[in-house]
Amino acid sequence: MGRSGLLHHWVMIRPWDDYILGIIGFDRVTRSGKANWNLGYWVRSSEQQHGIASRSIEAALSWLGELEDVSVELKVDPLNPAGKSTVMKTVTKWSGQRCIEGDSSITVAGVRTLHECHVITVGPSRGTP
Repeated sequence: MGRSGLLHHWVMIRPWDDYILGIIGFDRVTRSGKANWNLGYWVRSSEQQHGIASRSIEAALSWLGELEDVSVELKVDPLNPAGKSTVMKTVTKWSGQRCIEGDSSITVAGVRTLHECHVITVGPSRGTP
């Protein structure tokens, strides 16, 4: 699907020892009816709370919005305080909005939970926050 432009995934790697820190990616599986892309990420538990997710999200959003304005869904488990904080920082920075219509159940580590949806728009007309 990556060759057809339906998804893009990257590995987060620590540069001095090539240790895998996590993954980040976009796909076209959206639920809100308002976004072109869905952003997802995962950071190894031992590497959390170091800003890796926030920096990776900003880099990926900047890349996605280089050529045109694009709307992106970010979903988060409301019972995951660290994840919620990361997503809310991004939503605030990019002037995003809560989008209840995009809420959906997602299975993570075998547990299915309802995730909140937020939508942001990135691109040339939006500038860099």
